[in-house]
Amino acid sequence: MESALNTGDTAWLMISAALVLLMVPGLAFFYGGMVRMKSVLNMLMMVMGALFIVGVLWVLFGYSVAFGDSYGQAGLLGNITQFAGLEGLMTDNPEAVYPAMAFVAFQAMFAALTVALIAGAVADRMKYAAWLVFAGIWAILVYFPVAHWVFNLAGDNGGWIYKMGVIDFAGGTAVHINAGIAGLVLAIVVGKRLGWPKTPMRPNNLTLVMIGAGLLWFGWFGFNAGSATAANNTAAVAFLNTFAATCAAAIGWLLTEKFRDGHATSLGAASGVVAGLVAITPACAAVSPLGALAIGLIAGVLCALAVGLKYRFKYDDSLDVVGVHLVGGIVGTLLIGLFATEASPTGINGLFYGGGLDQLWKQFVGAIAVLGYSLVVTAIIALVIKAIMGLRVTEEQEITGIDLAEHAESGYELGDSGGGGAFAGIGHAARNKEVQS
Repeated sequence: MESALNTGDTAWLMISAALVLLMVPGLAFFYGGMVRMKSVLNMLMMVMGALFIVGVLWVLFGYSVAFGDSYGQAGLLGNITQFAGLEGLMTDNPEAVYPAMAFVAFQAMFAALTVALIAGAVADRMKYAAWLVFAGIWAILVYFPVAHWVFNLAGDNGGWIYKMGVIDFAGGTAVHINAGIAGLVLAIVVGKRLGWPKTPMRPNNLTLVMIGAGLLWFGWFGFNAGSATAANNTAAVAFLNTFAATCAAAIGWLLTEKFRDGHATSLGAASGVVAGLVAITPACAAVSPLGALAIGLIAGVLCALAVGLKYRFKYDDSLDVVGVHLVGGIVGTLLIGLFATEASPTGINGLFYGGGLDQLWKQFVGAIAVLGYSLVVTAIIALVIKAIMGLRVTEEQEITGIDLAEHAESGYELGDSGGGGAFAGIGHAARNKEVQS
Protein backbone atom coordinates (compact mmCIF):
# COMPACT_ATOMS: atom_id res chain seq x y z
CA MET A 1 0.00 0.00 0.00
CA GLU A 2 1.28 3.45 -0.90
CA SER A 3 1.90 5.53 2.21
CA ALA A 4 -0.37 8.54 2.85
CA LEU A 5 2.35 10.23 4.91
CA ASN A 6 2.66 13.94 4.10
CA THR A 7 6.21 14.96 4.90
CA GLY A 8 5.36 18.68 4.83
CA ASP A 9 2.56 18.31 7.38
CA THR A 10 4.74 16.04 9.51
CA ALA A 11 7.59 18.53 9.48
CA TRP A 12 5.29 21.43 10.40
CA LEU A 13 3.73 19.49 13.28
CA MET A 14 7.13 18.55 14.73
CA ILE A 15 8.46 22.09 14.29
CA SER A 16 5.32 23.37 16.02
CA ALA A 17 5.93 20.97 18.91
CA ALA A 18 9.43 22.38 19.28
CA LEU A 19 8.06 25.94 19.16
CA VAL A 20 5.60 25.17 21.95
CA LEU A 21 8.40 23.60 23.98
CA LEU A 22 10.32 26.86 23.59
CA MET A 23 7.37 28.61 25.23
CA VAL A 24 8.14 26.84 28.51
CA PRO A 25 11.56 28.49 29.09
CA GLY A 26 10.01 31.63 27.57
CA LEU A 27 7.38 31.53 30.30
CA ALA A 28 10.09 30.89 32.88
CA PHE A 29 11.94 34.05 31.78
CA PHE A 30 8.70 36.05 31.62
CA TYR A 31 7.71 35.03 35.15
CA GLY A 32 11.30 34.99 36.44
CA GLY A 33 11.86 38.62 35.52
CA MET A 34 8.71 39.72 37.33
CA VAL A 35 9.49 38.25 40.74
CA ARG A 36 11.86 39.73 43.33
CA MET A 37 15.58 39.03 43.11
CA LYS A 38 15.48 36.50 45.93
CA SER A 39 12.84 34.40 44.12
CA VAL A 40 13.95 34.28 40.49
CA LEU A 41 15.53 30.81 40.54
CA ASN A 42 12.56 29.30 42.30
CA MET A 43 10.23 30.64 39.63
CA LEU A 44 12.42 29.22 36.86
CA MET A 45 12.44 25.90 38.70
CA MET A 46 8.67 25.86 39.20
CA VAL A 47 8.04 26.31 35.49
CA MET A 48 10.67 23.79 34.41
CA GLY A 49 9.60 21.36 37.14
CA ALA A 50 6.09 21.30 35.71
CA LEU A 51 7.60 20.34 32.35
CA PHE A 52 9.55 17.46 33.90
CA ILE A 53 6.59 16.04 35.86
CA VAL A 54 4.00 16.35 33.10
CA GLY A 55 6.38 14.90 30.51
CA VAL A 56 6.69 11.67 32.49
CA LEU A 57 2.95 11.44 33.19
CA TRP A 58 2.11 12.11 29.55
CA VAL A 59 4.11 9.08 28.44
CA LEU A 60 2.77 6.80 31.16
CA PHE A 61 -0.96 7.46 30.70
CA GLY A 62 -1.68 11.18 30.19
CA TYR A 63 -1.98 10.98 26.41
CA SER A 64 -4.27 7.99 26.76
CA VAL A 65 -6.61 9.80 29.16
CA ALA A 66 -6.73 12.86 26.90
CA PHE A 67 -6.90 11.20 23.48
CA GLY A 68 -8.07 7.68 24.07
CA ASP A 69 -11.61 6.70 23.12
CA SER A 70 -14.19 7.90 25.63
CA TYR A 71 -15.65 5.55 28.16
CA GLY A 72 -19.22 5.36 26.88
CA GLN A 73 -20.82 8.21 24.95
CA ALA A 74 -20.52 10.92 27.61
CA GLY A 75 -17.18 12.18 26.33
CA LEU A 76 -15.80 12.78 29.83
CA LEU A 77 -12.65 10.63 30.00
CA GLY A 78 -10.39 8.77 27.61
CA ASN A 79 -9.45 5.11 28.01
CA ILE A 80 -6.47 5.18 30.38
CA THR A 81 -5.01 1.90 29.10
CA GLN A 82 -5.54 2.38 25.35
CA PHE A 83 -2.26 4.20 24.71
CA ALA A 84 -0.53 3.74 28.09
CA GLY A 85 3.23 3.80 27.65
CA LEU A 86 2.81 4.82 23.97
CA GLU A 87 4.43 1.63 22.72
CA GLY A 88 1.52 0.86 20.42
CA LEU A 89 1.91 4.18 18.61
CA MET A 90 5.44 3.58 17.34
CA THR A 91 4.37 1.49 14.33
CA ASP A 92 4.06 3.30 11.02
CA ASN A 93 0.44 3.64 9.84
CA PRO A 94 0.30 3.78 6.02
CA GLU A 95 -3.10 5.51 6.16
CA ALA A 96 -1.93 8.35 8.44
CA VAL A 97 -0.98 11.77 7.10
CA TYR A 98 1.55 12.22 9.91
CA PRO A 99 3.02 9.80 12.49
CA ALA A 100 1.02 9.37 15.66
CA MET A 101 4.10 10.21 17.72
CA ALA A 102 4.32 13.66 16.12
CA PHE A 103 0.85 14.50 17.46
CA VAL A 104 1.66 12.93 20.84
CA ALA A 105 4.73 15.15 21.15
CA PHE A 106 2.82 18.27 20.05
CA GLN A 107 0.09 17.79 22.63
CA ALA A 108 2.63 16.93 25.35
CA MET A 109 3.93 20.49 25.14
CA PHE A 110 0.41 21.87 25.62
CA ALA A 111 -0.01 19.81 28.77
CA ALA A 112 3.30 20.94 30.27
CA LEU A 113 2.74 24.61 29.46
CA THR A 114 -0.76 24.64 30.94
CA VAL A 115 0.43 23.36 34.31
CA ALA A 116 3.41 25.73 34.28
CA LEU A 117 1.13 28.76 33.81
CA ILE A 118 -0.32 28.26 37.29
CA ALA A 119 3.07 28.84 38.96
CA GLY A 120 2.92 32.60 38.49
CA ALA A 121 -0.02 32.91 40.87
CA VAL A 122 1.94 31.58 43.87
CA ALA A 123 5.37 33.12 43.32
CA ASP A 124 7.67 33.78 46.30
CA ARG A 125 6.02 31.51 48.85
CA MET A 126 5.18 27.92 47.85
CA LYS A 127 7.27 24.90 48.84
CA TYR A 128 8.93 23.40 45.81
CA ALA A 129 8.06 19.83 46.79
CA ALA A 130 4.44 20.82 47.35
CA TRP A 131 4.39 22.50 43.94
CA LEU A 132 5.67 19.38 42.18
CA VAL A 133 3.08 17.21 43.93
CA PHE A 134 0.34 19.70 43.04
CA ALA A 135 1.51 19.89 39.42
CA GLY A 136 1.37 16.14 38.98
CA ILE A 137 -2.00 15.62 40.63
CA TRP A 138 -3.54 18.63 38.87
CA ALA A 139 -2.38 17.35 35.49
CA ILE A 140 -3.95 13.95 36.18
CA LEU A 141 -7.26 15.11 37.65
CA VAL A 142 -7.83 18.36 35.77
CA TYR A 143 -5.79 18.89 32.62
CA PHE A 144 -5.93 15.40 31.11
CA PRO A 145 -9.75 15.10 31.42
CA VAL A 146 -10.39 18.66 30.21
CA ALA A 147 -8.05 18.14 27.26
CA HIS A 148 -10.19 15.13 26.37
CA TRP A 149 -13.35 17.27 26.48
CA VAL A 150 -11.93 19.94 24.20
CA PHE A 151 -9.19 18.47 22.00
CA ASN A 152 -10.31 14.88 21.40
CA LEU A 153 -12.00 15.12 18.01
CA ALA A 154 -12.65 11.40 17.54
CA GLY A 155 -16.32 11.68 16.53
CA ASP A 156 -18.64 9.77 18.87
CA ASN A 157 -15.60 8.74 20.93
CA GLY A 158 -14.46 12.35 21.33
CA GLY A 159 -14.89 14.90 24.09
CA TRP A 160 -18.25 16.36 25.04
CA ILE A 161 -17.27 20.02 24.63
CA TYR A 162 -16.06 19.32 21.10
CA LYS A 163 -19.20 17.35 20.25
CA MET A 164 -21.37 20.18 21.59
CA GLY A 165 -19.95 22.48 18.92
CA VAL A 166 -17.83 24.79 21.09
CA ILE A 167 -15.06 26.44 19.06
CA ASP A 168 -11.70 26.29 20.81
CA PHE A 169 -9.06 25.94 18.15
CA ALA A 170 -5.95 25.90 20.35
CA GLY A 171 -6.94 26.03 24.02
CA GLY A 172 -8.79 29.08 25.32
CA THR A 173 -10.77 26.81 27.63
CA ALA A 174 -8.51 23.79 28.14
CA VAL A 175 -5.36 25.85 28.65
CA HIS A 176 -6.02 29.43 29.72
CA ILE A 177 -9.37 29.39 31.54
CA ASN A 178 -8.33 26.09 33.10
CA ALA A 179 -4.96 27.33 34.37
CA GLY A 180 -6.25 30.82 35.21
CA ILE A 181 -8.96 29.70 37.61
CA ALA A 182 -6.58 27.11 39.10
CA GLY A 183 -4.08 29.89 39.78
CA LEU A 184 -6.73 31.92 41.57
CA VAL A 185 -7.79 29.02 43.76
CA LEU A 186 -4.22 28.01 44.62
CA ALA A 187 -3.24 31.59 45.44
CA ILE A 188 -6.15 31.87 47.86
CA VAL A 189 -5.40 28.54 49.56
CA VAL A 190 -1.66 29.26 49.85
CA GLY A 191 -2.31 32.77 51.18
CA LYS A 192 -0.83 36.20 50.59
CA ARG A 193 2.87 37.02 50.50
CA LEU A 194 4.24 38.64 53.63
CA GLY A 195 3.69 42.38 53.39
CA TRP A 196 1.37 42.25 50.38
CA PRO A 197 -0.07 44.60 49.19
CA LYS A 198 1.61 47.34 51.24
CA THR A 199 5.23 46.34 50.65
CA PRO A 200 6.53 47.16 47.14
CA MET A 201 7.35 43.96 45.24
CA ARG A 202 8.92 45.22 42.03
CA PRO A 203 10.17 43.02 39.17
CA ASN A 204 13.86 42.17 39.44
CA ASN A 205 14.62 42.23 35.70
CA LEU A 206 12.30 43.85 33.16
CA THR A 207 14.71 43.01 30.35
CA LEU A 208 14.19 39.33 31.16
CA VAL A 209 10.41 39.89 31.12
CA MET A 210 10.55 41.33 27.60
CA ILE A 211 12.80 38.50 26.39
CA GLY A 212 10.33 36.00 27.83
CA ALA A 213 7.40 37.72 26.14
CA GLY A 214 9.26 37.62 22.83
CA LEU A 215 9.98 33.91 23.16
CA LEU A 216 6.35 33.27 24.06
CA TRP A 217 5.16 35.19 21.00
CA PHE A 218 7.57 33.29 18.74
CA GLY A 219 6.57 29.92 20.18
CA TRP A 220 2.87 30.77 20.08
CA PHE A 221 2.85 30.50 16.29
CA GLY A 222 3.48 26.80 16.83
CA PHE A 223 0.81 26.75 19.53
CA ASN A 224 -1.90 28.26 17.31
CA ALA A 225 -0.92 27.64 13.70
CA GLY A 226 0.43 24.21 14.65
CA SER A 227 -3.03 23.24 15.91
CA ALA A 228 -4.09 22.93 12.27
CA THR A 229 -1.85 19.79 12.30
CA ALA A 230 -1.07 20.55 8.66
CA ALA A 231 0.85 23.07 6.59
CA ASN A 232 -2.30 24.43 4.99
CA ASN A 233 -4.63 27.43 4.70
CA THR A 234 -5.99 26.98 8.22
CA ALA A 235 -2.48 27.21 9.64
CA ALA A 236 -1.78 30.34 7.60
CA VAL A 237 -4.97 32.07 8.77
CA ALA A 238 -4.27 31.13 12.39
CA PHE A 239 -0.70 32.43 12.03
CA LEU A 240 -1.72 35.85 10.70
CA ASN A 241 -4.60 36.25 13.16
CA THR A 242 -2.26 35.43 16.03
CA PHE A 243 0.13 38.15 14.89
CA ALA A 244 -2.59 40.77 14.35
CA ALA A 245 -4.42 40.21 17.64
CA THR A 246 -1.20 40.36 19.64
CA CYS A 247 -0.20 43.69 18.14
CA ALA A 248 -3.65 45.15 18.84
CA ALA A 249 -3.66 43.84 22.41
CA ALA A 250 -0.30 45.44 23.20
CA ILE A 251 -1.61 48.78 21.92
CA GLY A 252 -4.80 48.37 23.95
CA TRP A 253 -2.87 47.64 27.14
CA LEU A 254 -0.48 50.56 26.64
CA LEU A 255 -3.31 53.01 25.93
CA THR A 256 -5.10 51.85 29.06
CA GLU A 257 -1.94 52.41 31.11
CA LYS A 258 -1.36 55.83 29.58
CA PHE A 259 -4.88 57.09 30.29
CA ARG A 260 -5.05 55.49 33.75
CA ASP A 261 -1.53 56.03 35.08
CA GLY A 262 0.09 58.52 32.75
CA HIS A 263 2.80 56.08 31.60
CA ALA A 264 3.09 53.30 29.01
CA THR A 265 5.45 50.75 30.58
CA SER A 266 7.60 47.94 29.23
CA LEU A 267 5.92 45.57 31.68
CA GLY A 268 2.59 46.65 30.24
CA ALA A 269 3.80 46.03 26.69
CA ALA A 270 5.00 42.53 27.57
CA SER A 271 1.78 41.77 29.45
CA GLY A 272 -0.31 43.09 26.56
CA VAL A 273 1.51 40.77 24.18
CA VAL A 274 0.65 37.77 26.33
CA ALA A 275 -2.97 38.92 26.80
CA GLY A 276 -3.42 39.13 23.03
CA LEU A 277 -1.89 35.71 22.50
CA VAL A 278 -4.19 34.23 25.12
CA ALA A 279 -7.35 35.80 23.70
CA ILE A 280 -6.78 34.84 20.08
CA THR A 281 -5.85 31.25 20.92
CA PRO A 282 -9.39 29.81 20.76
CA ALA A 283 -10.46 32.11 17.91
CA CYS A 284 -7.49 32.15 15.54
CA ALA A 285 -9.13 29.96 12.87
CA ALA A 286 -12.67 31.26 13.35
CA VAL A 287 -12.37 35.02 12.73
CA SER A 288 -11.15 37.37 10.03
CA PRO A 289 -8.00 39.49 10.48
CA LEU A 290 -10.26 42.43 11.36
CA GLY A 291 -11.99 40.25 13.93
CA ALA A 292 -8.58 39.30 15.31
CA LEU A 293 -7.68 42.98 15.68
CA ALA A 294 -10.95 43.59 17.54
CA ILE A 295 -10.46 40.62 19.88
CA GLY A 296 -6.87 41.67 20.59
CA LEU A 297 -7.77 45.29 21.32
CA ILE A 298 -10.65 44.34 23.62
CA ALA A 299 -8.51 41.78 25.44
CA GLY A 300 -5.65 44.25 25.89
CA VAL A 301 -7.93 46.81 27.53
CA LEU A 302 -9.92 44.37 29.67
CA CYS A 303 -6.88 42.42 30.88
CA ALA A 304 -5.07 45.66 31.78
CA LEU A 305 -8.06 46.62 33.88
CA ALA A 306 -8.50 43.12 35.32
CA VAL A 307 -5.04 42.91 36.89
CA GLY A 308 -6.20 45.49 39.43
CA LEU A 309 -9.01 43.27 40.67
CA LYS A 310 -6.66 41.48 43.08
CA TYR A 311 -6.32 44.66 45.13
CA ARG A 312 -10.07 45.11 45.30
CA PHE A 313 -10.85 41.49 46.20
CA LYS A 314 -7.67 40.90 48.27
CA TYR A 315 -6.27 37.79 46.57
CA ASP A 316 -2.53 37.73 45.97
CA ASP A 317 -2.13 36.56 42.38
CA SER A 318 1.57 37.37 42.26
CA LEU A 319 2.15 37.59 38.50
CA ASP A 320 -1.42 38.23 37.25
CA VAL A 321 -2.30 34.77 36.03
CA VAL A 322 -5.95 35.61 36.70
CA GLY A 323 -5.93 39.00 35.00
CA VAL A 324 -4.14 37.76 31.88
CA HIS A 325 -4.94 34.08 31.42
CA LEU A 326 -8.35 33.65 33.04
CA VAL A 327 -9.78 36.95 31.79
CA GLY A 328 -8.01 36.72 28.44
CA GLY A 329 -9.20 33.15 27.95
CA ILE A 330 -12.80 34.06 28.77
CA VAL A 331 -12.71 37.11 26.50
CA GLY A 332 -11.33 35.17 23.55
CA THR A 333 -13.69 32.24 24.02
CA LEU A 334 -16.83 34.37 24.28
CA LEU A 335 -15.97 36.82 21.50
CA ILE A 336 -15.96 33.93 19.04
CA GLY A 337 -19.73 34.03 19.46
CA LEU A 338 -19.68 37.61 18.15
CA PHE A 339 -16.84 37.76 15.60
CA ALA A 340 -16.78 34.26 14.05
CA THR A 341 -17.31 34.31 10.29
CA GLU A 342 -18.11 31.55 7.81
CA ALA A 343 -15.38 32.98 5.56
CA SER A 344 -12.83 31.58 8.05
CA PRO A 345 -11.60 27.97 8.02
CA THR A 346 -14.01 27.13 10.85
CA GLY A 347 -16.93 28.21 8.66
CA ILE A 348 -19.35 29.39 11.36
CA ASN A 349 -21.00 32.80 11.74
CA GLY A 350 -21.21 34.59 15.07
CA LEU A 351 -23.77 37.19 16.08
CA PHE A 352 -22.15 40.08 14.19
CA TYR A 353 -22.17 38.02 10.98
CA GLY A 354 -25.81 36.97 11.15
CA GLY A 355 -25.33 33.75 13.07
CA GLY A 356 -27.56 34.62 16.00
CA LEU A 357 -26.87 33.76 19.63
CA ASP A 358 -26.42 30.00 19.24
CA GLN A 359 -22.63 29.99 19.02
CA LEU A 360 -22.28 32.55 21.80
CA TRP A 361 -24.34 30.30 24.08
CA LYS A 362 -22.18 27.28 23.23
CA GLN A 363 -19.03 29.27 23.97
CA PHE A 364 -20.46 30.37 27.31
CA VAL A 365 -21.36 26.81 28.34
CA GLY A 366 -17.90 25.52 27.41
CA ALA A 367 -16.14 28.29 29.33
CA ILE A 368 -18.28 27.88 32.45
CA ALA A 369 -17.96 24.09 32.45
CA VAL A 370 -14.16 24.17 32.39
CA LEU A 371 -14.01 27.02 34.91
CA GLY A 372 -16.34 25.28 37.37
CA TYR A 373 -14.67 21.89 37.12
CA SER A 374 -11.16 23.29 37.49
CA LEU A 375 -12.20 25.50 40.41
CA VAL A 376 -13.70 22.68 42.45
CA VAL A 377 -11.06 20.03 41.78
CA THR A 378 -8.16 22.46 42.24
CA ALA A 379 -9.55 23.52 45.62
CA ILE A 380 -9.78 19.90 46.76
CA ILE A 381 -6.23 19.11 45.59
CA ALA A 382 -4.76 22.21 47.23
CA LEU A 383 -6.55 21.69 50.54
CA VAL A 384 -5.51 18.03 50.75
CA ILE A 385 -1.86 18.83 50.03
CA LYS A 386 -1.99 21.68 52.55
CA ALA A 387 -3.29 19.33 55.22
CA ILE A 388 -0.77 16.56 54.50
CA MET A 389 2.52 18.35 53.77
CA GLY A 390 1.85 22.09 53.86
CA LEU A 391 1.95 24.42 50.90
CA ARG A 392 4.18 27.32 51.83
CA VAL A 393 7.62 27.94 53.24
CA THR A 394 8.09 29.34 56.73
CA GLU A 395 7.92 33.06 57.40
CA GLU A 396 11.66 33.16 58.05
CA GLN A 397 12.40 31.39 54.78
CA GLU A 398 10.14 33.74 52.87
CA ILE A 399 11.93 36.76 54.32
CA THR A 400 15.38 35.31 53.61
CA GLY A 401 14.32 34.30 50.13
CA ILE A 402 12.80 31.19 48.66
CA ASP A 403 15.80 30.64 46.37
CA LEU A 404 18.08 30.05 49.34
CA ALA A 405 15.48 28.19 51.36
CA GLU A 406 14.38 25.75 48.67
CA HIS A 407 17.34 25.49 46.31
CA ALA A 408 20.40 26.67 48.27
CA GLU A 409 21.25 29.00 45.40
CA SER A 410 21.00 32.66 44.44
CA GLY A 411 20.02 33.96 41.04
CA TYR A 412 22.60 36.73 41.16
CA GLU A 413 26.00 36.27 42.82
CA LEU A 414 26.81 39.97 42.85
CA GLY A 415 30.46 40.59 43.66
CA ASP A 416 31.49 36.91 43.50
CA SER A 417 33.98 35.67 40.93
CA GLY A 418 31.80 32.72 39.95
CA GLY A 419 32.96 29.51 38.26
CA GLY A 420 33.49 26.06 39.70
CA GLY A 421 30.87 24.06 37.80
CA ALA A 422 28.42 21.64 39.36
CA PHE A 423 30.60 20.72 42.35
CA ALA A 424 30.68 24.35 43.41
CA GLY A 425 27.08 23.84 44.49
CA ILE A 426 28.26 21.81 47.48
CA GLY A 427 30.22 24.68 48.95
CA HIS A 428 27.53 27.10 47.84
CA ALA A 429 24.86 25.19 49.74
CA ALA A 430 27.03 25.03 52.86
CA ARG A 431 27.64 28.77 52.72
CA ASN A 432 23.93 29.46 52.37
CA LYS A 433 23.21 27.33 55.43
CA GLU A 434 25.71 29.38 57.40
CA VAL A 435 24.03 32.59 56.23
CA GLN A 436 20.59 31.35 57.25
CA SER A 437 21.82 30.14 60.63
